[in-house]
Amino acid sequence: MKYYYVLHNNQKGYIYIGYTSNLQERLNYHNSGRVKPTKSYLPLTLIFYEAYPTQSDAKRREQYLKSNRGRTPLMTMLKDYFHKDLLL
Repeated sequence: MKYYYVLHNNQKGYIYIGYTSNLQERLNYHNSGRVKPTKSYLPLTLIFYEAYPTQSDAKRREQYLKSNRGRTPLMTMLKDYFHKDLLL
């Protein structure tokens, strides 16, 4: 399976979207500081992922969610996560 995933750093409000074939290994790679775009935003938490049968499907979904058009549905799906402090 191939995955697209969303990582988040709560203190800095940073969101990163990527894709991989090994989700746990990739998360460890990010949190060890070996990924340049996320290195300054550690620690990162995996907040969402979806599995796809092919790499092209996962990559297509990742690219869509990185676009302005796709960002809105993603933020809508994760609305409760981002407003969890308000729900307590």
